[in-house]
Amino acid sequence: MVAPRNLGNDGGRLRDEENAKEEDDSPTTKKPGGAKFDGRFPLTRWEFAVALGVFVFFSTGLFCIYSTMPAAEYGRIRLPRTISDLRMLKDQLATFANDYPAQFIMGYCSTYIFMQTFMIPGTIFMSLLAGALFGVVRGLFLVVFNATAGASSCYFLSKLIGRPLVSWLWPEKLRLFQTEISKRREKLLNYMLFLRITPTLPNLFINLASPIVDIPFHVFFLATLLGLIPASYITVRCMIKLSDISLITYGDLEAGLALGDLKSVKDLYDFKTLSVLFLIGSISILPTLLKRKRTYE
Repeated sequence: MVAPRNLGNDGGRLRDEENAKEEDDSPTTKKPGGAKFDGRFPLTRWEFAVALGVFVFFSTGLFCIYSTMPAAEYGRIRLPRTISDLRMLKDQLATFANDYPAQFIMGYCSTYIFMQTFMIPGTIFMSLLAGALFGVVRGLFLVVFNATAGASSCYFLSKLIGRPLVSWLWPEKLRLFQTEISKRREKLLNYMLFLRITPTLPNLFINLASPIVDIPFHVFFLATLLGLIPASYITVRCMIKLSDISLITYGDLEAGLALGDLKSVKDLYDFKTLSVLFLIGSISILPTLLKRKRTYE
C-alpha cells in the first residue's frame, strides 16, 4: 500500500523553491560564469578585455582629435581639479576657443563624453568651463548634450560588463534600487526624472545600475536629457565673469556669480539651491503620488 503524501510539506517545499528561483533572478544575485565576489576583482578575463578594448577605442579617437590641434596649445590643456586651476585654464583657452571654435568644441565634447563614459572624476569642472567660455545658453546646451551622451555610453557599457562590478561595489544600494524600480514600473519616467533632478542618488550609480535593473533605454535617455537641465543651469551660470559684460545679457549677469566669488565646488549647491532642486523633482513625481492617492480612495 502506497503511503499518503504529505501535501503540507510538499506545498512548503514548492514555495521555497519558487522563492529561491526569484532570488536567483534578481540582479543582485545573478553572477556570470567565472565571476566571483569573494573580495577579488569582479570582472572575468573576457569582460575585462571588452572594457579595455572600449577604453582603447575611445582613447584612440580622443588622440586623433587632439592631434589636429595646434602644437602650441598642447601645454595648456590639462584637466582642472580646483577652482584656481579652472580660472587659469579659462584664461589660457579663451583665445584658442575663439580662433578655432570647431576644433575646441570637438575636443571639449570628446573629453567630456570620455570622462563620463569611464567614470573619471572632474566633469563638474568641465561643466563650469563651458559656462565660463560660452555663457549660459550655449554652455547649458553643451553640458546637457555631453552629459547625456556620456551617460548613454556608460549605460551601454554597464549593460555589457557592469553587473559584476556594480554588485561588487554597491550590493545593498543595488538591491534597494531594484526594489524601488519594481514599485514604480507604471510611472518609471517620473521616478527617474526625480532621481536625475535631485541629488538623491549619485549620477554615477544611476548610469551603471539602470541597465542592470532593466530600466529601458528610452526612459533612461529622456530622464537624463530633461532631468539634468536644472542642475546644469545652476552650474554653468556660476561661471559668468562680471568683466565680460559685452558678451552676456543683463539677465545672465543677474543670474550668474562672479568667477572670483566661487571658492569651491561646494559653493554651487547651498541649501537654497538644493531646496529648489527637490521642489522641481517633487513636481516630476506628483502624477505618481496623485494616482496612488486615488487608488487608496
